[in-house]
Amino acid sequence: GGGVPPHQQLSERELQVFLRLAGGQSVSDIGVALNLSVKTISTYRTRLLEKLGVASNAELATYALRNGLLAD
Repeated sequence: GGGVPPHQQLSERELQVFLRLAGGQSVSDIGVALNLSVKTISTYRTRLLEKLGVASNAELATYALRNGLLAD
């Protein structure tokens, strides 16, 4: 036990992308908001799915809600 939750090991940027995806924003929306290319955001998304052990944006959202990361 005593392990750190996966989301606490994310970089600041990864966390930003994660919370935006979990909140329902598209990869292109996030790219515009963070001034990054769609390709870059897609890379972040793939990394997030791996790091958090989920398979989809819906599961990202579920993870975020379960861990109290999204305001209602």
